[in-house]
Amino acid sequence: MKIFRFRYRRRVLYGILKEEFLFPVKGSIFRNYKIEDSAIPISDVNLLPPVVPTKIICLGRNYQEHAEELGNPVPAEPLLFLKPPSAIIGPQQAIIYPGMSQRIDYEGELAVIIKKKAKYLAENFPWQDYVIGYSCFNDVTARDLQLKDVQFTRAKSFDTFAPIGPCIDTDLDPEAIQLKTFLNGKLVQSGNTRNMIFKIPFIVQYVSRIMTLEAGDVIATGTPAGVGPMNPGDRVDVQIEGIGTLSNFVKKIETRR
Repeated sequence: MKIFRFRYRRRVLYGILKEEFLFPVKGSIFRNYKIEDSAIPISDVNLLPPVVPTKIICLGRNYQEHAEELGNPVPAEPLLFLKPPSAIIGPQQAIIYPGMSQRIDYEGELAVIIKKKAKYLAENFPWQDYVIGYSCFNDVTARDLQLKDVQFTRAKSFDTFAPIGPCIDTDLDPEAIQLKTFLNGKLVQSGNTRNMIFKIPFIVQYVSRIMTLEAGDVIATGTPAGVGPMNPGDRVDVQIEGIGTLSNFVKKIETRR
């Protein structure tokens, strides 16, 4: 099942996709809900980020080839950092190129969407009960600032640096799915989740022992090799088997006078 969040006639709704139509949801997608009978053509809506998280937790260097391409060691345990919720944008929205950076990179990733509160999860916990589904994610990074600052906060946190979407896929088996990133139609990243160093069940448990996860929170599971720069006017597409494609374009920041 694919769940979309969208704006239609000034209302923000969740809906279930059936063929080319969205059927609005009454109630919370994270608890009990009812699917309404009325159908809205997906072509008539404005897609939004599929969730509004309290936090975005990201993994660095979770694919060996990516660690090696940046000259970094493979971590012995998950390397975590945060992006603020203010960085979230949805499909077809602009990634704003900040004036203080000279290089911003795409990083296509699989995102895990949390279903309910998770805290201090046990080792053999039923992890699927805490995950509502999966989405495409682009961990946009100001690479020059990351190298300059050493720590990740500024480089990862600019507004628009967390594109996510187009939907939440609730039926996906994340064990071995293909992830591709395209820049202006050219394939620049191709990886498979089977090559993750730390797997999703362990990641969810590990993070829950550090911070309480809430419904709608996002865990971005790391990017495969092939990261590279984007420039104003570029289009970037993150495509994940079974979910779909997250498309965004890059725009130069407009300075206020």
